[in-house]
Amino acid sequence: MRSVRLLPAALGLATALALTATACGPTETPAADKPAGGASSSAPATGDDGAALAQDLADKLQKHGVDLEKWKDGEWKNWDRETWLREAEDFVNPVIEGLWDPERMKTAQSPDQTIAPQAGAGATDPTPRPVRAQREKTPYHRNAAPVGKIFFDSPQGHMVCSGTVVKDPRRPGKSNLVWTAGHCVHAGRKGGWFRNITFVPAYNDLGKSASALRDARPQEIAPYGQYWADWAVTSNDWIQRGGTQQAWPYDYAVLHVKPERGRKSLEETVGVALPVDFSAPAPARAGTVGAWGYPQAAPYNGLIMHKCLDRATRMTTAPATPTMYRIGCTMTAGSSGGGWFRVMANGTTALVSNTSIGPSGGNGWLAGPQLGRGAKDAHDMVSKKFAR
Repeated sequence: MRSVRLLPAALGLATALALTATACGPTETPAADKPAGGASSSAPATGDDGAALAQDLADKLQKHGVDLEKWKDGEWKNWDRETWLREAEDFVNPVIEGLWDPERMKTAQSPDQTIAPQAGAGATDPTPRPVRAQREKTPYHRNAAPVGKIFFDSPQGHMVCSGTVVKDPRRPGKSNLVWTAGHCVHAGRKGGWFRNITFVPAYNDLGKSASALRDARPQEIAPYGQYWADWAVTSNDWIQRGGTQQAWPYDYAVLHVKPERGRKSLEETVGVALPVDFSAPAPARAGTVGAWGYPQAAPYNGLIMHKCLDRATRMTTAPATPTMYRIGCTMTAGSSGGGWFRVMANGTTALVSNTSIGPSGGNGWLAGPQLGRGAKDAHDMVSKKFAR
């Protein structure tokens, strides 16, 4: 397997994630923040563990007066604020077979998360120059296999974000963890957990246009299949204050996923997962970082993976809140949740942040949280839950 390699921006933006699946290629059949989370079963139950998880899911829904079969038949479309599950332990995400067909994926919209940085509120450097986002090389499964799209339903309709396959220290080589933004899984102070959350690594593998995708084979759209989330963790700060200026530094989430079909782990199927750097280096020490994702808002259409490389600077969104990373980048909404990567001292490339917000009134930069103790606790919480 070739290693991920990011070169300084001075050497150009042509350098891409260089990843080659080690186990198998695309399938012919798509097969002080405190962390908080919730658990449920999502994949079809198989074996004793699957049966127990399926029963746990049914029990969770029944606790809230929801019948599992009615949920799958459309009850999930009820977004009544009084019954919208929002607490950490209330996450449920039953698989609904066939829901995310290619057409529904293509028409998913992006959550628009924009903000104006607070001048004088803390450590905010001058606005970086825009860095034009570059298309990733195709096929994606050879150049950026860990990067993909996250699809979910919200009261505003079916939506899309970006995500990254990350390592699980308790399941080496067999991770089922995906890193994304908190606002891609939970509505924050205005609501609860989003629904029908699924991850598609290397979506639109050949980078085809909308017209060309009409005749695309399933493996070209979802080369590794779909992976439904059966557990999600985000920060308590996001659950309680998400959407406010105080919460953006805590806008991260970790998903545990299962294949819609089959039993092989996400990392085994994709062939690679990236470590997460929880050292939260100061922007000046983070050096050149690369952001990857699928920008959806104009002038993009969400079908093509893009990337930006730039040196990180500082941005503060509100007084007494942690400093965020900011880079110049013209990617728009839809790239939310996409991973930011840096080369560590030992030459390993690791995820160091995720796309959280961009500027109001235009595009030209992106900002993401520094991943420190709270983010590590969230990651550990998911890892421990599914350790065997």
